[in-house]
Amino acid sequence: MILVIDIGTSSVRAALYDQKGDLVRGTFVKNERRLRNTVDGGSEIDAGAAFRQVVMTIDEVLRRSANNKGDITHIAACSFWHSLVGVDAHGSPTTKVLGWADNRGRKQVEILRKKLDENETHDRTGARFHSSFWPAKILWIRENQPDVFRRTEMWLSLSDYIGMRLFGSTMTSVSMASATGIFDIRACEWDKPLTKFLKIKPASLPTIADNAETLHLNSKFTKRWPRLANAKYFPAVGDGASNNIGSGCTTKKCLGLMVGTSGAMRVSYRGAPPKKLPAGLWCYRIDRERIVIGGALSDGGGLFEWLQENLELPKN
Repeated sequence: MILVIDIGTSSVRAALYDQKGDLVRGTFVKNERRLRNTVDGGSEIDAGAAFRQVVMTIDEVLRRSANNKGDITHIAACSFWHSLVGVDAHGSPTTKVLGWADNRGRKQVEILRKKLDENETHDRTGARFHSSFWPAKILWIRENQPDVFRRTEMWLSLSDYIGMRLFGSTMTSVSMASATGIFDIRACEWDKPLTKFLKIKPASLPTIADNAETLHLNSKFTKRWPRLANAKYFPAVGDGASNNIGSGCTTKKCLGLMVGTSGAMRVSYRGAPPKKLPAGLWCYRIDRERIVIGGALSDGGGLFEWLQENLELPKN
């Protein structure tokens, strides 16, 4: 069996799936939450609280499946793209987890556009300058919280932080790194011009995993979850990447439409990124062989709420 975990902005979900890819009945768990919005444009969650929620969700899946026979051989996860959390030399958070909707770096976007060539950066990283991406977030922290910036030893996505706590490694997937806006999507490495401009060392960013590279639980959580002691964990991929794969849209002939907390339309395929990216689109990676390209809206689920409240549409 496979333990599957989905770390979203509005919930953490997990379940067991069998070797055929079917849900093991009775094992699905969903714990809802909301990121905290601040008056200055922040959208954040406490890193420790987010981690504990993942642990609690796994606890419940294992409790519900206590009578299910069969080994849990793998752990697979996806997580929302564009999150950022800083940690110090001891692995303790120096910041909250900044979500994709955090726009406190909006003024830093203008600084980036003045100092750097946005079109060249877009072609290298697949991302334009925007408050969702790491360059604006890190620059905002550097300029507004200099003590925090100095104390931060590593910059991580939320899934990387969770991986550090569970597996003792800050290794990240190509998929997760590719949506930071600070990753060269062709060379599959951290973007040198941006790291230099932001005054961060490559060592302060996660190691990029190979496609088949896996991790195992550390001793603390092996004792807590003995059924997962031998399970291989693949570093989390971006939720948008897994959405396209799960919906079967993995060629240029298929366009995937997703509406959740946000909304997006994506095409994914095996091959290299376009030589010249369309100005209004982003381009990330599923892995080292496949890319996903598309556009996104910051509000998706809110549309359904508006329709239900104002047009009295049925909830189904």
